[in-house]
Amino acid sequence: MESFRKVIKGWLGIVLLILFLTPLAFVGIEGYFSGGNKENVAATVNGQEISKKELESLTKSYKEQYLNFVNGDETLLNQPFIQQTALDHLIAQNLILQQAEKLGISLSDAQIEQMLAQQPSFQQNGQFSQTLYENYLRSVGLTSQGLIANLRQDHALKMLNSTFVDYTLVSKVDMNQIANLQTEQRTLFLSSIPLDEYKKNIQVSQQDIANYYQKHKNSFKQTAHVDVDYIVLSPEQVNTKAAPVTDAELQQAYANFVEAQNKNAKREVKHILIATSDTRNENQAQKLANEVYAKIQGGTNFAQAAAQYSDDIDSKTKGGLIESYQTGVYSEAFDKAVLGLKANQISQPVKTQYGYHIIQAQTLAQNIPSFEAEKSRLAAEIQKSKVANLFTDTVNSLNEMVVSSDSLDVVPQEIKGTRIETVKNVGLNTRHPVLNDPSVKARIFNEDVKNGDRNVTSNLQLATGEAVWVKVRDYQPEGVQSLAQATPAIKTKIIDEKAAGLAAAKLKTMLDEFKTQPAQQVLAKHKVAFQSAGTFTRSQGLKRDVERAAFSVAAPKSGMWSVTTAALPNELVLVAVANVNKTTSNALTPEQLQELSKLYQQLRGQQELEDYTQYLKSKAKIK
Repeated sequence: MESFRKVIKGWLGIVLLILFLTPLAFVGIEGYFSGGNKENVAATVNGQEISKKELESLTKSYKEQYLNFVNGDETLLNQPFIQQTALDHLIAQNLILQQAEKLGISLSDAQIEQMLAQQPSFQQNGQFSQTLYENYLRSVGLTSQGLIANLRQDHALKMLNSTFVDYTLVSKVDMNQIANLQTEQRTLFLSSIPLDEYKKNIQVSQQDIANYYQKHKNSFKQTAHVDVDYIVLSPEQVNTKAAPVTDAELQQAYANFVEAQNKNAKREVKHILIATSDTRNENQAQKLANEVYAKIQGGTNFAQAAAQYSDDIDSKTKGGLIESYQTGVYSEAFDKAVLGLKANQISQPVKTQYGYHIIQAQTLAQNIPSFEAEKSRLAAEIQKSKVANLFTDTVNSLNEMVVSSDSLDVVPQEIKGTRIETVKNVGLNTRHPVLNDPSVKARIFNEDVKNGDRNVTSNLQLATGEAVWVKVRDYQPEGVQSLAQATPAIKTKIIDEKAAGLAAAKLKTMLDEFKTQPAQQVLAKHKVAFQSAGTFTRSQGLKRDVERAAFSVAAPKSGMWSVTTAALPNELVLVAVANVNKTTSNALTPEQLQELSKLYQQLRGQQELEDYTQYLKSKAKIK
């Protein structure tokens, strides 16, 4: 156990947390391994520093998650919001950790050692394997002093979080009410009253519009949008008669092909690693590596030297062989040495982050196709490259003329078949085959445009390979629309509301009678056509306003309907509830009820944890 204790005090950290600790509500644990440079402090929480490196790392993680929801379109992300969210999480995490320390939540050294020793990744034949552990350390290349302290912190976070999230009390009464609400079924009948006739004589004054605007100003917020002109140039519109492929070009292409084949050929690589450690500093490692190299040069077998001196436990028993060698694993210097070695040649000691390596490598036999076999393919690639270069040259030439004249007219004058297109009210969420391209949106919504730049952009390359030039004609920033901008929408809204009000007033007598008389009696008297809509639970496909109306009225008495209205564009919908079935929650299986209870418990727990964190924030000194 003592040797094991020495190992765990030297490295791992992040990876182990991923291996065996439950993911936490607060992320960013890798920040524990950041240094405490005062110049790189993003915030302090009761004197505890949050580094900029931590913030950048978590912000990047959030950004990558959000990009999945917008198909990789970075222009749709609110970068300041993401960064602030990340900072809020790190602050909350620090507050929870500080509170855990006050409460004395901690693991002992023995408990942490036991947790590590039980990890399957570090076991061989049912026992902890120091070899596996050290190999994993080397492959990750981390040096994380304070692993035990970090595990204690993570355990503390887990314990406090689970106290709220996993142990929040949920009453049976609450669960029955939730189950009833989720499963309650309502049988509906609907009738549509067109509003066109009611709209004919409605007058809307400017004062009406101004009053509505002042009362509902926040409902007229708008995102930034632009009016733009653009022109697209595709390779097909350019004269693509490139010069024919020459024999010299083919020979050079084949030579490059052969060189690439040799460079990427599979190699058998062996090494002897003289690592630095707590008992061997860099100078000592370099000296020993030179001594081993000299012995090999003097006649010592490479495999024997590897078995005797190498610190790579996995390869030393195999003659130093690195199984499944891949470039980039050790370092650029290591890979460069491998490429430079002739068959069975031994390198002088090569320094990497792991120590010093003595390398032996040889290229395994390969069959490189002949020139004649590759000639047709190489000719096609060269011709394709020439066409692409011709298109690039054309675009560059046009770009100089477009930018210098600040006009898109140059392109159709030079290239037949191209034309200028105009699109208005383009926003970040606008779906357009050209303007929706991230590179285009990044240019038409950048700071220069916001500050008044209305010049034609330089050529932008689309994902399709086409080139595009864009000129912003008008830019409207995000914010609240002016009264003038909002007037058409307000006028339509007022007319709709007044028309719905007139229709409802005309139907008032009938609606009142539904409250006191059997439904069939009211229907026979007023001859309003209701259609059976079916039986619905909440969130089952009804329009939002109709659903809100349907589930807002009381359950009707036998033979009667509970009737209300829902205003939609151009129609007033009469919503009649004929029956309410409240016993359907009994149909839920015990497993379904348990799952619903677990979900509700988690939601309440998360809210209580958030409330607790907000309380800690209110008492903390955060800078």
